[in-house]
Amino acid sequence: MSTVVVRPLSGGALFVLVFLPFALGHFLSSLMRTVNATLAPQLVASLALTSGQLGLLTSAFFLTFALAQLPVGMALDRWGPAKVQLPMLLLAGVGALAFAGGHTFSQLLVARAIIGLGLGGCFMSAVKAISTWIAPARLPSVQGYLIAVGGLGAAAATLPVRLALHYMDWRGLFLLLAAAAALIGVLIRALAPSQPVSIRKPALLDAMREVYRHPAFRDVAALVLIPHTVFFGIQGLWISRWLSDVARYSEEAVGYLLYLGMAAVIFGAIAVGMMTEWAGRRGVAPITVAAAGVALFLLVQLGFVLNWRPSYQLLSVLFTLVGTVTGIEYTIVAQSLPGALTGRAATCLNLLIFLGAFVVQAGFGLVVGCWRPDLLGHYPAEAYQTAFAALLLLQLPGLLCFVRRRAPIR
Repeated sequence: MSTVVVRPLSGGALFVLVFLPFALGHFLSSLMRTVNATLAPQLVASLALTSGQLGLLTSAFFLTFALAQLPVGMALDRWGPAKVQLPMLLLAGVGALAFAGGHTFSQLLVARAIIGLGLGGCFMSAVKAISTWIAPARLPSVQGYLIAVGGLGAAAATLPVRLALHYMDWRGLFLLLAAAAALIGVLIRALAPSQPVSIRKPALLDAMREVYRHPAFRDVAALVLIPHTVFFGIQGLWISRWLSDVARYSEEAVGYLLYLGMAAVIFGAIAVGMMTEWAGRRGVAPITVAAAGVALFLLVQLGFVLNWRPSYQLLSVLFTLVGTVTGIEYTIVAQSLPGALTGRAATCLNLLIFLGAFVVQAGFGLVVGCWRPDLLGHYPAEAYQTAFAALLLLQLPGLLCFVRRRAPIR
C-alpha cells in the first residue's frame, strides 16, 4: 500500500513547480534523442560510417534508455521524480562530454549509450509528477502539452542546431548540451515539490508482472506499441536519410523539412490530447481514438512503401504529425491503472517502446545496407521501400486484432 499526502497547488504553482521543470527535462531528452538526424552528414564524414554503423550509433540511445526504465520506475515510486532526476541528468551530462571528446566509432557509441541511460527518466518523471498533481480528467490535455514540449525539443534539434553549427562544430554543441543537462537537473531538484512515496517495495519481477497482467496495459500495448517504436525509430534518424537519399534534397532542405516535421509534432500532440478529451465526453474510449490514429499512421507509411512521388515533403511531415497519436499510450495507462502503479506502468511501457525503437532504428539501417550506395553515398529507393514494407507488415496485425475484437458478433 502507499500513503499520499498532497497539499493542493494553485494553477500557477503547478505550472512553475511541476510542469515547467520536468518539461524542460523532456525537452532536452527529445533534442538529444533526435539531434543525430541533423548531425548525420557530419558524423558520417568524420568517421566514414556505413548505414548500419550510423543506425547502431544513433539507436544506442534507445537501448540504454530502455534498460533504465524499470529501475527508474521503481525509484520514482519510492523516492519521487525530483530526487531521481538530478543524478540521472548529471550522468547524461557526463555522456555528452564524452561524446564531445570522442574520436572513434566505439567511443561515440559508448558515449551515446551513457546519454540515453542518463536521460532515461526524463519523460517518466514528468508523467509521474503530472499524474500525481493533475486531476485525472485533465491528464490527456496536460500530457499532450508535455509531448508538445518534446516536439519543441525535437524541433530544436533541426534548424536551430544547423544554425548553431555555423558558429561551432558538433563537439562544441555537445559541450553546451552537457551544461544544459546539469542545469536542468539542479533546477528540478530545487523547484519540484516533495512527491508522495510508496511504502510498499515489491521485487522488480513482481512489479513487472503486476503491470503486464493488467488488461488495459495489454490492450494498449497490442495496438500501439509497435507503431510507437516505428515512430521513434524512424523519426529520430531515417526520415532525414530518406529525404537525402530518395528525394535527393540538399542538407538545407532536409533541415527545413525536419523542422516542419518536428513542429507538426507539437500541434499533433496538443490535438491528440484535445480530441481524446472531446471523444471521452461523448463516450468514446481513448483506445478507440488510438486505433483510428494508428490506421492513419499505417496509411502514411504505405506512401513510403509505394514511393509516393507527388509530394515527398508532405509525406515526411505527415509521418511525424500523424505519428504523435502513438503517445496516447501513456494517457490510457495513467487513467486505467491504480495510482500506486503509475510510475512502474509507464516505465514498463517505455521499456518496451525504447527496446523496440532500438531494434527498428538499427534494423532499418541493416536492411538499407543490403543495397550498395552510389558514388555520392545515396542508397536507392528500393532499399527504403523494402525496409518500410517490413515495418508495415509488423504493425498491421495489431490493428486487425483490435478491429476483430471490437466487431459486433452476429
